[in-house]
Amino acid sequence: MTKTALVCGAGGFIGNHLVSALKAEGLHVRGVDLKRPEFGDTQADEFMVGDLRDQNFVAEAVEARFDEIYQLAADMGGAGFVFTGDNDADIMHNSMSININVLDACKRSGSKRIFYSSSACIYPEENQMDPENPNCEESSAYPANPDSDYGWEKLISERLYQAFARNYGMECRIARYHNIFGPLGTWHGGREKAPAALCRKVAEAEDGDTIEIWGDGKQTRTFLFVDECVEGTLKLMRSDVAEPVNIGSDELISINALADLIAQIAGKTVQLQNIPGPVGVRGRSSDNRLIADRLGWSPNAKLADGLQQTYAWIARQVADTQHG
Repeated sequence: MTKTALVCGAGGFIGNHLVSALKAEGLHVRGVDLKRPEFGDTQADEFMVGDLRDQNFVAEAVEARFDEIYQLAADMGGAGFVFTGDNDADIMHNSMSININVLDACKRSGSKRIFYSSSACIYPEENQMDPENPNCEESSAYPANPDSDYGWEKLISERLYQAFARNYGMECRIARYHNIFGPLGTWHGGREKAPAALCRKVAEAEDGDTIEIWGDGKQTRTFLFVDECVEGTLKLMRSDVAEPVNIGSDELISINALADLIAQIAGKTVQLQNIPGPVGVRGRSSDNRLIADRLGWSPNAKLADGLQQTYAWIARQVADTQHG
């Protein structure tokens, strides 16, 4: 009998890639989201467009028992959306409403195995002040002190999934994603993340132009290519690992160096101008010891290889926009 999967957030960047991976494995996939994927069509067998904050819509979407449910839907974006403070109420209300609705519907339908995409933003701000040595070991999450309400919502929702697992016999799997990037993601409009924003700026620049970088550019991050994110997600989902684990790269790079690497890939020379802007913590890197120990897996793709694919895709989008 064909296995079934439900992907909430299937119109989003990671969700769209996840649907394609599940279809490649032969599962019957239902996608659910506010909108269909922005770039290219979905491979889902069926796609329901609706608001996951609406209990009735969620009950309809989860009316059957699914073998696997992936909950990636959230109100989110990059630093320009998350760290200004202007969107905190929406971020917390919308994302928490979605998680409560999905868990309630799963409980009613008898769907047991649920994946939840949490975030590296749950880690305490004080553990990420040194850009060269940030501490994002899973056990460091408490005492809790995320640097944004987006991080607080993700942490509270982790607790929600763990409580449903304890009280209702669900098998919840929780990944703390670290800066996932790749083709088919948002690359303009204010919600894009650093790799996509910098790829766009470099693609739009002429040789010798100046591009702007928020902050001093010495803040560090790790970035994980979407194919490896999906691979890690599927391995975690089908494991017996009940505690939250990081899914991310440990290849640490500063934002200025990231911009230089993208320019090198593009074959352009650009000048960097550091300007005030929302930046988040000083350093963040995925600690991959736990996932390597529990799953025997960790990502190994080089950042530059993923950026080559991402830059090529975004450069095509920019060219199409300029010529359209």
